[in-house]
Amino acid sequence: MRQIKFLWVILPTLALLLSACAAGTNTVSQPDSETTQQPRDPDTPLPLAATTEEEAICEDPFGRTTPAFRTEGWETNFCKHSIPYDEIFSGGPPRDGIPPIDNPRYESIASADSWIEDLEPVIALIHNGEARAYPLQIMTWHEIVNDTIGGDPVAVTFCPLCNTALVFRRPSIAGETLTFGTSGNLRYSDLVMWDRQTESWWQQFTGEAIVGDLTGTRLEPLPTAIISWADFKNEYPDGQVLSIETGFRRSYGRNPYAGYDNVNNLPFAFSGNLDGELPPMARVVGITLENGQGGAYLRELIEESQVLNETIGDTPIVIFWKPGTASALDSSSIANGRDIGTTTVFLRTYADQELHFSAIGDGTFRDQETGSTWDILGRALDGPLAGGELTPLPHHDTFWFAWAAFVPEGSLTQ
Repeated sequence: MRQIKFLWVILPTLALLLSACAAGTNTVSQPDSETTQQPRDPDTPLPLAATTEEEAICEDPFGRTTPAFRTEGWETNFCKHSIPYDEIFSGGPPRDGIPPIDNPRYESIASADSWIEDLEPVIALIHNGEARAYPLQIMTWHEIVNDTIGGDPVAVTFCPLCNTALVFRRPSIAGETLTFGTSGNLRYSDLVMWDRQTESWWQQFTGEAIVGDLTGTRLEPLPTAIISWADFKNEYPDGQVLSIETGFRRSYGRNPYAGYDNVNNLPFAFSGNLDGELPPMARVVGITLENGQGGAYLRELIEESQVLNETIGDTPIVIFWKPGTASALDSSSIANGRDIGTTTVFLRTYADQELHFSAIGDGTFRDQETGSTWDILGRALDGPLAGGELTPLPHHDTFWFAWAAFVPEGSLTQ
């Protein structure tokens, strides 16, 4: 299939979101987040890149390219960038027009259960013994939460246009922990973030700085997954839930991207070559290991078998799937989205033993080596390995167009 280059028109529902984001006001005075956050490791700060003589005399960083985004008011070093500027487009709202949450508040499971439906999707982050849920009905309207969990500063991010829920450690520079916001720009339909300390711009999909002093720096990803509210509250009854009392007025629970994830649609504000191997909006699970090896797996195939035992390079992995999680991008009400299920990814080893899994049919899985039963979150429920936990892997539960654009070397595994 030949590749097509295009810039798609703005969806009416997106226009509604952008106007709401730009017009919304903060109704609660919140303290400066930097007064309460401590750098993760002040002894090993992330160094600022040295400015070369060529960069110092840079007068026209855009060359003949006319930026399709705002540059006024930014103190970003536009002389330094790793991507062509004609790949960046204004998404509509200004900087932080989609406001990040800098001082997150939390509720108990019992409290949040009054406003979250069982099938609703949440970002589940389990780190250093703490469990937190970030409902997509909130993340859709804010996209970034600057948080601290288990003693580590993190950025919890969600880009609705790519369906990418990713969590990164927030590094420190000269004793200051980076805090992130929304730049108001998109690249290949994905959120471009910015940090308030250096005003560098960061690609959410890759966690890499693409413009500014920190260009080329990559954030460390942490494992996370989009799961149902029912699964989170059952697995982590003592967990914390991002409060709906954010200090902002938003239509939480409503999906401003209704119908966006229809497989026959085209991505919003995408400029580039669409890979013709799959429909652009086909859902895939993409995995990139620390050694750079990786690949993408068609979600439709995962759903058919409910489990995939795979090996990437020399690394055995497993992908689980179970039904019971609503799409956040289908119905105008997130709670009423069609059931697309949950996918999770783990190393396929436990205590140096390689395991092979099969689906039992009730949303749980059994390994053939010990006969132990495992749940969707990689926890052994019974059998010889009861109480054990598989090692989760960072992954992208995303659309094919985004994976093909940002990880062109990450082949599709049939």
